[in-house]
Amino acid sequence: MTGYRIGIDFGGTKIEIAALAAHDGRELVRRRIANPGHYDGAIHAIRDLVAGVDSELGGQGTVGIGIPGSISPDTGVIKNANATWLNNQPFGRDLTAAVGREVRVENDANCFALSEAVDGAGAGKRVVFGVIVGTGMGAGIVVDGKLLIGAHHIAGEWGHIPLPWPRLEEMPMPKCFCGNEGCLERFLSGSALAQDWKGPGNRSTAGIEEQAEAGDQAAIGALDRYMDRLARACALAINFLDPDVIVLGGGVSNLNSIYERVPLLMPRYVITPRCTTPIIRNRHGDSSGVRGAAWLWSNDEGAA
Repeated sequence: MTGYRIGIDFGGTKIEIAALAAHDGRELVRRRIANPGHYDGAIHAIRDLVAGVDSELGGQGTVGIGIPGSISPDTGVIKNANATWLNNQPFGRDLTAAVGREVRVENDANCFALSEAVDGAGAGKRVVFGVIVGTGMGAGIVVDGKLLIGAHHIAGEWGHIPLPWPRLEEMPMPKCFCGNEGCLERFLSGSALAQDWKGPGNRSTAGIEEQAEAGDQAAIGALDRYMDRLARACALAINFLDPDVIVLGGGVSNLNSIYERVPLLMPRYVITPRCTTPIIRNRHGDSSGVRGAAWLWSNDEGAA
């Protein structure tokens, strides 16, 4: 067939590929394999996945890929990838050569935001701030259906903004892997919440809401602090960007209390008499990565 777009979600342990119908975003094919964990193997694996989808659908789809990093605009190589063997590699150029057509490479949080803006929880909204809060923390900004990338390809790096309006008890600010202190990721990632609840070394927040409801004071205190910090972070985003909606993804987005408590706490910090910005859960869940990568191409760019 003709008229499909291919999206690839390049994760630390897996590579997932999906093909979407160009006209309505309907999923046609989906496959997942283990990530080889080294550069040449990854290039070959992606080449073979794309060839397999094209063979099954009898055409040649556009190709987009989301990665845990971004392309440096001045050199064209990958930077800030947690799969460190990707860093300083011309990943986009090598993929384009391997699959025989242009491949668009984008940060995975940007792909999440784009997916939710095009046909997800933020569909129909002009400015969408899409946030992934899981093991780490990232975000993307979509305006009028287009990604806002920025001059350095770092627009939306919400996780590396300092926690706003810090409390005395939050001092000294914790060190971040980026070299700075007090980054939002160190307070709002899933592992940060787990450590606040159960102490250093813990990474899972499973059961924290149930434990809080049962009267566990440690769980109650950790959630109270988390909700206020998330409200401050969302208020900061509203004060400088004023999006129409904030869409949450990642493991922490499954905490139901976020959607009840954070909107009630935000008005204290937002510089407007009435704050109505909705904080909502994503629609596509784990599928947002591949869907957003596929949507890196629009209908008038070869997927019609």
